[in-house]
Amino acid sequence: MSTPAAPRTSKYLADLIENGGKPLRAGFLGLFRDDPKHWVPQTGFWTFTLLLILAHQGTALTYGFPAMSTAVGVWLYFKSPARYIGFVWWQWFLSPEVRRLSDFAPVIVTMICALTVVRHYKVLAERRGLPFLLIFMGLAYAYLIGVMANGPMAATYDLAAWLYPVLIGFHIMVHARDYPKYRQAILDTFIWGMLFMGGYGLVQFFLMPAWDAMWMIGSQMASQGDPVRLGVRVFSTMNSSGPFALAMMAALTFTMAGTQSVRWVAGGLGFISFGLCMVRSTWGGWVIAMVLQLLKASNKVRVRILVGAVVLAGLSVPLLTFGPIADKMATRLQSITNLSDDNSYAARNEFYASFAKTAFTDVSGEGFGATGSSTKLSNSNGDLGKYGSFDSGVMNVPFVLGWPGSLMYLAGLGLLLARAFRASFSLRDDKYAQASLSVAFAIVGMLVFTNTFTSIGGMILYMGLCSVLAARHHQRLGRRREQALIEHSLPAKALR
Repeated sequence: MSTPAAPRTSKYLADLIENGGKPLRAGFLGLFRDDPKHWVPQTGFWTFTLLLILAHQGTALTYGFPAMSTAVGVWLYFKSPARYIGFVWWQWFLSPEVRRLSDFAPVIVTMICALTVVRHYKVLAERRGLPFLLIFMGLAYAYLIGVMANGPMAATYDLAAWLYPVLIGFHIMVHARDYPKYRQAILDTFIWGMLFMGGYGLVQFFLMPAWDAMWMIGSQMASQGDPVRLGVRVFSTMNSSGPFALAMMAALTFTMAGTQSVRWVAGGLGFISFGLCMVRSTWGGWVIAMVLQLLKASNKVRVRILVGAVVLAGLSVPLLTFGPIADKMATRLQSITNLSDDNSYAARNEFYASFAKTAFTDVSGEGFGATGSSTKLSNSNGDLGKYGSFDSGVMNVPFVLGWPGSLMYLAGLGLLLARAFRASFSLRDDKYAQASLSVAFAIVGMLVFTNTFTSIGGMILYMGLCSVLAARHHQRLGRRREQALIEHSLPAKALR
């Protein structure tokens, strides 16, 4: 009787464990070689949207875009959960440009993943679900206070901004078995998104399309510069330079983890547009992310990161020293070294000095709807309320959540940060996991400037932390399967 051939663990088990024996395909063209259920709905959606734009069917687009977005989002959520995450990010990247009035479409598509909490509610009773349970309890407390103090509309609007980043993280964590698919979908989305948004950012800076100028004038975006060529703070396809800068910061960090053939071109375009958005806090956040990446990575990965940084600098620096770009960059960089003449820095210092006592001594909290754009919904005239402009996440958290809500929310987030940091030590060769951890800690570090727990910043934060946790859980599952296969001495043909 012949002896079964020994399994070649290094190749066959890797394929079996990560993708059911099928290699993952990186890049844009790889998407179209996948099962049509992954790409047909998205392709049809964006094609139909483009046709409506070219046909000048604004009314149809106004109502159709959110409806189509939701339909495609629901389809992908059930049929292709990993691609659903990519679709969510494309919504946030492109929807503001497609329809400057359809801001709710990305929120609706993102909130679909609330179904994950319903379908996997038992996870909340497990050790890995405890941080999320604490976070949900903290948000529920702030929502109840907000409904009573600021009204249901304002409180619900603000709740969504705090909630959907947590839902994205929970969705990624409970699908840890499919971590390689999620990793590839996220990297594809951010690299290709950076190529498109970075390129359009340069078009916006040098040409200033009429529709973007109209958006700036109509929304009274004085903080975004002048609606003329060479005068705008680049916001590309997004609503303003702040969210765009956060997206570019994450994308540039993920560039070092990607394998896409266009990643260096995308990185060059993204880096220039990232500079032209003039958001200094994200410049600092990106430096933090890169330093953490270098410190946490293995020697082999560290060399790749350094080589990648040299390539990125070689592509970007020549353009950054060109004419109007150089002038803009020099002026903004000088404001960092000369803070005494920086009006923004002086205003933030004054705000901290005058408001800190109020923020940290409000035991019950003001609840959701008390700060930010949600205050428009609690005012009869539709204007921003007293705390409509709130430039500190450090004070926003206790002021809105109060002591009970803050303790629960920060305890849950602290557990996620600690667990992700601890898990990262066993993932030193996983470049995406290290990049995710680095960008998550950078987001937390930027809390002193703005509330990065909500909207785009919050999505990057929870996506990063939960990607690391999913990577660790997937690694453990892989070792268990590998051990089980070896112990049972499966024939080689079973591993093919």
